[in-house]
Formats: sequence, structure tokens, C-alpha cells
Amino acid sequence: MESYALLLASTLNAGTVLALAALGLLINEKAGIVNLGAEGIMLCSAIAGFAAVVHSGNDWVGFAAGMAAGGLLAAAFGLLVIWLNANQYATGLALSLFGAGFSAFAGIRYVQEKLPERPSFAIPLLGDIPFIGPALFRQHPLVYLAIALTIGLIWFLYRSRAGLVLRSVGESPESAHALGYSVRRIRLAAVVAGGALCGLSGAYIAVVYTPLWVEGMVAGKGWIALALTTFATWRPVRVLLGAYLFGGVTMLQFHLQGQGVEVPSEFLNMLPYLATIVVLALISRNPAWIRINMPASLGKPFHPGS
Repeated sequence: MESYALLLASTLNAGTVLALAALGLLINEKAGIVNLGAEGIMLCSAIAGFAAVVHSGNDWVGFAAGMAAGGLLAAAFGLLVIWLNANQYATGLALSLFGAGFSAFAGIRYVQEKLPERPSFAIPLLGDIPFIGPALFRQHPLVYLAIALTIGLIWFLYRSRAGLVLRSVGESPESAHALGYSVRRIRLAAVVAGGALCGLSGAYIAVVYTPLWVEGMVAGKGWIALALTTFATWRPVRVLLGAYLFGGVTMLQFHLQGQGVEVPSEFLNMLPYLATIVVLALISRNPAWIRINMPASLGKPFHPGS
């Protein structure tokens, strides 16, 4: 039972990484912007957050640094694709490549660095309940923040006026512009907010998930988060559940290895990526379902003068 409790706890931990990034990308795509640079943003934010904790000794300073780095890179991406009308897909790929190279260069001196002793977290009383306590109530605060963020995003998108405006910009920017809304500024704000969440995810990887710095340590999680938005049909609750699903698949490989299951490690390592491909292939069998849920102007540039 203890091993299963640890598996569930590690699933929530791994899922939080994907959930934070995917929720940020969801905000981007609800505004009509596709950001393929999530992997690069997360890598740069990971080294920014790790370096901040090394020098300050405070995890929350690291999270703030990661969010700032993510927001800054996303702002640069937004200026290129929203104001200068650069191709969203090409610019996103360039950002991803830039992030991989820059983070490797900036992180050279931090490869051997160690973070201060990691604190342990537990909700009083609840954390002592057998099985449930270790599985659910001894998590880092950001695990619970990801759940609260999902609930808040649902309210924002479907219950607030600002959320309605954001969705209208993603569905029909021409109509929103005709009503007097600044489509470009709204899209830029959404891109920066999404980038900050991707940055928080990257910092979480380097500070909590695997508290060290290694080149390329994000290891494709940005791409999985990008796929999650489609898998979840742009719904926040489905994004969260999908993140936990993929997190569970990621942690399952370690659980099986710990149980002595005779499966090649290479096969276990590819499970998360194989699951991503299978899910996307299954969803793609019904294009109409994707079109119904996808923001109508996703990936399309907007020209106010046209």
C-alpha cells in the first residue's frame, strides 16, 4: 500500500509540471495564439529559477524568477507574432531552439551546484491519515495551486466578462475589434500570462521536481503540454486530468522498475511520449470534434487595418 501511495503522490507531482504549462498554453490558444516555444521557455525558466534559489536560498524567489523569465520570453514572442506578424509556428520553433541553446550556455556553472536542504510539506492531521495522507496531503503547495488555478481559470473563462472578451478574441478578432477591443493588447497579455505559467512550470522542475540543473532537463515536457491542450479540447478541467494521466504514465516506469518488472528500460522511458502520440492519433480520427472545440482563429494573424 505504501508503494501505491508513493506512486499516487509522484503522479500528482509529475502532473503538476504538465498542468501549469498546459494551462498557460491554454490561455494563449484561447486568445488565438499558438506558442510552440513552450519547451524553450521552460528550459530558460528552469535555469533562471534554479540560479535564483542557489543565490537566495528561497524557493519562492526561484519561482518568481522563473515566471519573470517565462513572461519576458513570451513577451518577445508576442511582439514578433502579434505586432510584426511573424509566422507563429516558425517563431515558436525558433524560440524553442533558442531556449535549449541559451539555457545550456547559461547553466554551465550551475551543473554541480546544490540547492539548500529541501523542506517537507504536510497538511496538519490530514497528512497523518494512512495511505491518503502520504498520497494526497504531503504535497508541495504548488500542487494545490495548480488545482486552484484550474478552478479559477474556469471561472475566468466562462463566468467573467474579461474571459468572454478573451474567448471572443480567439474566436473572431474582427468582431472584437469592431466592438472597440484592442485585440493585439489582449492577445499580448494572454501570451505573457501563458508564458509566466510555463516559466513557473520550468522553475518547478528545477527546484522541486528534480532539484538540480542538467542541460535539457525539461525533456520534452513542453511538447507534451502543448499536445495536452488539444487532447483536452481546450477545457481547463480536462487539461488538469490529462496532466495527471500523463504524469501517472511517467511515474509508472519507475514504479515498475522498483517492482522488478522485466521490461527494457528504454521501453519504459518512451511510455509518456508513446502515450502522447497514441492519444493525438485517436483524437485526430474525429476532426469535426476538434473543429467544434478549437478557437476559430487559432494560429491566424490579425491585421487591424484589414
